[in-house]
Amino acid sequence: MVHIDLIIPAYNEADSIGKVIADIPELVREVVVVDNASTDGTGEIARKAGATVLPEPRMGYGYACLQGLNYIARKSNPPHIVVFMDGDYSDYPEELPKVVAPILENGMDLVIGARHKALREPGSMTPQQVFGNALATTLMRWFFGARYTDLGPFRAIGFRQLMALEMEDKTYGWTVEMQLKALKHKLAYCEVPVRYKKRIGVSKVSGTVKGTIFAGIKILGWIFKYSFK
Repeated sequence: MVHIDLIIPAYNEADSIGKVIADIPELVREVVVVDNASTDGTGEIARKAGATVLPEPRMGYGYACLQGLNYIARKSNPPHIVVFMDGDYSDYPEELPKVVAPILENGMDLVIGARHKALREPGSMTPQQVFGNALATTLMRWFFGARYTDLGPFRAIGFRQLMALEMEDKTYGWTVEMQLKALKHKLAYCEVPVRYKKRIGVSKVSGTVKGTIFAGIKILGWIFKYSFK
């Protein structure tokens, strides 16, 4: 049997996290919600919905993802596949089988759920998100010959391959770090188109000027760091 574990970093997602967990398909063995210092009861709601809840008091998307990964890595029977998804209900959890299918059926190592324009609800991505994704993926294509079109948070990766990447980013650069290191390690990767809707609540990154600026700096920093290696 193939074991699939899901990691959801969450900060103040009390209005959405229960909906996310309710829509997760049964093929997921364990749902791990990392409560990233929420102040609205996100962790308790996730726990009542059936998730394993881990506290991570250090603020940062990467910190939360690393906490979830460290938990999974300590299992006596770690998963074959790790899936990452946001807790704001912008992704469609029921599409998880489509995201993991290329790993199960075609031998892929990494699958990115690409938020293609035709499948996005109008207004679900801010102009700065659209521009940032286009800029980052264009630079990766120029510098590394990558075929990425998105830095979408909904993604699946083989557990063994993920551990080999030795992920380290603590904040906004987690997704681009994974995609750059996948190129460096010559992982087999692909994208699958996924639907995307307006999130519940306000984005902690693209919804603020500070978050947008720091995310942009971090993403470009990773790209230029690898381009000169």
